[in-house]
Amino acid sequence: MSNQPITVDFGAPDTFGAHLFRVEIPTSRNDTVVIVEDYGYRGQEGGIPREEERVVLKRPVWSAIADIARREFNDRLKAAKVLTGRWHTGINWVDRLLGKELCVLAWAAETANEGQLPVICSKWAALRPEERWWLFSMTVAEAGLPEDTQRGWRRALFLALSDGEKQPTRKRRPRPVEQDVLNLPLFGKPASSLIKKDVKKEEP
Repeated sequence: MSNQPITVDFGAPDTFGAHLFRVEIPTSRNDTVVIVEDYGYRGQEGGIPREEERVVLKRPVWSAIADIARREFNDRLKAAKVLTGRWHTGINWVDRLLGKELCVLAWAAETANEGQLPVICSKWAALRPEERWWLFSMTVAEAGLPEDTQRGWRRALFLALSDGEKQPTRKRRPRPVEQDVLNLPLFGKPASSLIKKDVKKEEP
């Protein structure tokens, strides 16, 4: 019998009350895409809301970032021997830490123009997962709601990731297997001290 967790979409645990993210993609291509952090059981404790919208994206922006996020996440899921996912209309469930990484990409891209979006995707892809988690924690502490596009770290993400030029496409060198990343991010195992610190920072 397999010890692998049962997941849906992008590594989200198939258990009621889990802390995860959801991406709401409407059928109409004129409607916006919404990324929501769902705290699950955590939303019933200490005044934490059940869920919070993190970003609302125009459809062309979502279309520009969706593929790089799908490929990055599926590479990680494959390495962890977990079922991969694909974006579809309706509700897409995303693992808690992958959801944080997606928010960093979405925040950087939300106000970008067509020429800046490939640069943002390229620079986001070059970041390590733990760097994205840190950026999420710093940003969400003061500018984690849809209306906060021009505030603090939210604005800084856009400036940092949109500056420069897209690197020429080339085959990526494989990284060493990151045992801590495969054990931590996806599926309910205890987080390292780094992640515990990040969680404390983001709690109201």
